[in-house]
Amino acid sequence: MEKTKEKIILGIDPGTTVMGYGVILVTGQKVKILQFGVIHLTKYTAHEIKLKKIYERVSSIIEEFHPDHVALEAPFYGKNVQSMLKLGRAQGVAMAAALNREIPITEYAPKKVKQSVTGNGNASKEQVAAMLKSILKFQDAPKLLDATDALAVALTHHYQGGRMQSSSKSWNAFLADNPNRIK
Repeated sequence: MEKTKEKIILGIDPGTTVMGYGVILVTGQKVKILQFGVIHLTKYTAHEIKLKKIYERVSSIIEEFHPDHVALEAPFYGKNVQSMLKLGRAQGVAMAAALNREIPITEYAPKKVKQSVTGNGNASKEQVAAMLKSILKFQDAPKLLDATDALAVALTHHYQGGRMQSSSKSWNAFLADNPNRIK
């Protein structure tokens, strides 16, 4: 009898005040939540300290659960350039924590995540959370919807069959694909 392959996916909803994370275990088509929550960053005033905390916390989640894949929600384009820059840095630091351990990463646009989970690319955070409660069968949704958003990103990665949506791979894969860029 063939053993069903298990895979662990860490979903991340990047943020500079609150960062959501969700870890799911996929066995065949069965999905089980291992953990989800938020990383609170409001108590840190310096942006570089927030980035350090994001890196440390994402690294500790990776150490605890050993995910096979990390899926992140890509920042959406807003009008405030400073906010976009800070959010991009937060996402980059979370990516670096995964890349440092050679875990493949994939980015998903917010509309793609909402579409994948609810069937509606313009769904509200509350609608995403309600659908996740139904799909993943958990009782209490967290007060901060960043945690359910992160779960939605992980679930989207599972629904996509783990196919890479972006060119983000391990450093070794990048170097193999780009030997002319090594000095």
